[in-house]
Amino acid sequence: MAQHKSAEKRARISKRRAVRNKEWKSKMRSAIKRVRSTTEKEKGLVELHKTAKLLDQLAAKGIIHKNKAANNKSSLTRFVNKLK
Repeated sequence: MAQHKSAEKRARISKRRAVRNKEWKSKMRSAIKRVRSTTEKEKGLVELHKTAKLLDQLAAKGIIHKNKAANNKSSLTRFVNKLK
């Protein structure tokens, strides 16, 4: 258990951030699944645009690494481009 006042505060903040990060990561996974489940290119492009924006936001907030965001966007873009 934390012994100092500052350490107790950091523990409280850490719990709050963990919950918030979990919510954002869940949104990210859901968005990726939405893109992957599309079968039409037009719908895929719309979902890809929304998902790419979300990935950029998560990378900017530090919830995921910027390279992970880039890799996911690249993979999803290739997937959508293959659709007809």
